[in-house]
Amino acid sequence: MEAFLPLISFAFVSSITPGPNNIMLTSSGIWFGFQRSVPHMLGITFGFGVLLALCAFGIGGLVIAVPELVLLLKALGSAYLLYLAWQLRGMRVSGAASEAGRPMSFWAAAVFQFANPKAWVMAVTGASAFMPMLHNHPVWLAILLYCLVFCAINLPCVSVWAGAGAVLRRYLERPLWRTAFAATMILLTIYSALAIWF
Repeated sequence: MEAFLPLISFAFVSSITPGPNNIMLTSSGIWFGFQRSVPHMLGITFGFGVLLALCAFGIGGLVIAVPELVLLLKALGSAYLLYLAWQLRGMRVSGAASEAGRPMSFWAAAVFQFANPKAWVMAVTGASAFMPMLHNHPVWLAILLYCLVFCAINLPCVSVWAGAGAVLRRYLERPLWRTAFAATMILLTIYSALAIWF
């Protein structure tokens, strides 16, 4: 049990703090509402769970050790975030949440975790810090417990961001506020794309 308290704390702090997933979920909550963002949230947690398992098996360390793969992950993550910023620009210009637009799907959100540098840092750091604490269990059980605990904390944390977006949606009926908020989200998304390289 003493191994789980630090893991829960780490999972909470790393999952609740701003990052690409949380910025995208806030935008999704605003433009599409909480309910339509649920597949996006579940996809994040599922994809991240797979990434956690791979890192716990040691594959994450190998990926991080290959500079070319790290560079590719950064490039893919940045490109996708810049694409999202462009999409937000389109919503800002249109002046309303596009009913024709669609929130990110379960599988797209799951796959994005493999191009999300924050997710990689969380997964590699978590595996290296907490897997040794679970050494009393068989390896498969330790990995399963590690992933289940982390994902059980991650899902409510990312849901908070989508919920916050859904609440903000009610206050963004006025075009001026909507435009100002969209501009803020665009800048934060661009910042996230650039921060990957710092």
